Amino acid sequence: MAHAPTPLDRLGSTPVTRRTALAGGLAAAALAAYPSPAGAAQGIGPRTPVPGLPPADRRLLLRWARDTWHSMVAMADPGTGLVSDNITGDLATPAVYTSPTNIGGYLWSTIVARDLRIITPGEASRRIRQTLRTLQGMEHHTASGMYFNWYDPRDGSVIHAWPENGVPVVPFVSSVDASWLGAALLVVRNADPANRKVAGQMFERMRFDVFADSTFSKPYLMYGGFYLEEPTALTSPPPTVPRDLIGEGTDVWYTRDHHYDTIVSETRVTTYLAMAKQQVPPETYFQAWRTFPPDWTWPEMPPVGQWRTYLGVDVFEGAHDYYDRLTVPGWGGSMFEELMPNVFVPEEDWAPRSWGRNHPNHVAVQRLHGLEEYGYWGFSPASHPYGGYSEWGVDALGLKPDGYFSDIEHTDYHWDQPKPDFGDGVVTPHAAFLAMMHEREQAIATLSAIEADFDSYGPGGFYDAVATQSGQVAQRHLSLDQAMIMGSLGNVLADGLLQRYFVRGEVEREVRPVIALEEFGASE
Repeated sequence: MAHAPTPLDRLGSTPVTRRTALAGGLAAAALAAYPSPAGAAQGIGPRTPVPGLPPADRRLLLRWARDTWHSMVAMADPGTGLVSDNITGDLATPAVYTSPTNIGGYLWSTIVARDLRIITPGEASRRIRQTLRTLQGMEHHTASGMYFNWYDPRDGSVIHAWPENGVPVVPFVSSVDASWLGAALLVVRNADPANRKVAGQMFERMRFDVFADSTFSKPYLMYGGFYLEEPTALTSPPPTVPRDLIGEGTDVWYTRDHHYDTIVSETRVTTYLAMAKQQVPPETYFQAWRTFPPDWTWPEMPPVGQWRTYLGVDVFEGAHDYYDRLTVPGWGGSMFEELMPNVFVPEEDWAPRSWGRNHPNHVAVQRLHGLEEYGYWGFSPASHPYGGYSEWGVDALGLKPDGYFSDIEHTDYHWDQPKPDFGDGVVTPHAAFLAMMHEREQAIATLSAIEADFDSYGPGGFYDAVATQSGQVAQRHLSLDQAMIMGSLGNVLADGLLQRYFVRGEVEREVRPVIALEEFGASE
């Protein structure tokens, strides 16, 4: 996930290396041709409009897509094609750090911008080519093909000290961040003939089993990630264990106490990719908790459900009851956990008895909670309206007993007590865009209200978060959140365009039959 120190002035000196000189030369050639024809710059939409989308809604969504893309362009360094982590709302000051997720988000957003005819195919390919060439020259964990979590977007160098305060950074490979870059490379491989070979080679080298812990109590669940060295230089180093999971001959230091173990999580994309490449067995999918077992007393609420068995794995198919809907919870109850993988995988179609129930239920509960308490809805980790970053969600949709929360006051929900009085709710526009894949009209309505009622919209589209009572707005953009908006709009406007690119080939072949087996405890 993105972090939020105050960005430094990006005009500081940049070391001149062979890599930066090469990137600068490529950029000069590529960017010279970037101005688009007038028709393309308008964002005239996909060549085959989605049936049933009213023309007024189509024009509105295209305006939002065009402005959101404008923020991505502003965050992309012209010399490297690496997108910054975040940028101020006036699009003047990008941060001087980035991550694999951000880079991947820029790649898939470029494909969306092309297919919505915001930019030309030639511009899209040139932008992608520049980013891929920079990636090829960047330091990374070569044995697995995975990239570290923090780079300087101005030259692609690994960050060893945090730009704001000089705090040491030990190179870390995050399983989920590396996977979003992998997802983007797969999309580019399948969507952009000009860059298919390079993107395909980079994706082919990626070993997602480098994160899979076969000796864990629930085998093959994914570590949070690993360090290249024991992280003793960190101020508060986490417990780690040295291991060599892919036989590279050298240990790396894994997050000993951190495995991703819930199915409603953005991290299921890692499992999907590992399954697609046959790097983990198919039963891995059923190892993650749906809810914790009913005899555990510490989670948010007692689950409703029953035990079932798939591919030899016993699964408690639990759910939470909130607003008279049974919904399988995530850890925090956020739209991001529920729906970000759905931007790439048509889970509701492939798994109608599980995700086909849960996605609509989660969206409906977020909407009902938000409208009742705040008049607006859509809750997901994002900027804090008063500065920094925070995890927003609907508490009752999470396993974590003390939030994610939906308001500034962190009002805690208890299933066995009267509903509390909620305070200054925080809505995050990217969450409503994700929900648009399931409730198009309702999502458009709340986003239109947010734009009309608050100072929530700028030259780069919606600002990152809005406090609905005080009116305080986080006037900046996070590139990940903007990329989720672009992905969702691509799917809504162009009939699942990112999903179609992502699942072509090995993903559909290996993943679809497995997830189709399951029946969640979610209500129909």
